Amino acid sequence: MDYLAALFAPTVMAVAFIYLIVTMIKSQGGANKYKEDAAVDAMEAARAAERPSAAPAARPTTD
Repeated sequence: MDYLAALFAPTVMAVAFIYLIVTMIKSQGGANKYKEDAAVDAMEAARAAERPSAAPAARPTTD
């Protein structure tokens, strides 16, 4: 019976890992993809609005 106790924990971890991977794959694409893309686009737009103008001020030259 010791071999069953030794195999129980790795078996449970393997099943949990497979369930995690399947859940991650199922959540990709479809309606979720559009929600994720919209969230990223909104975050990028907010960052762009926070930044000052992209053109740096010209430094005066002393000749």
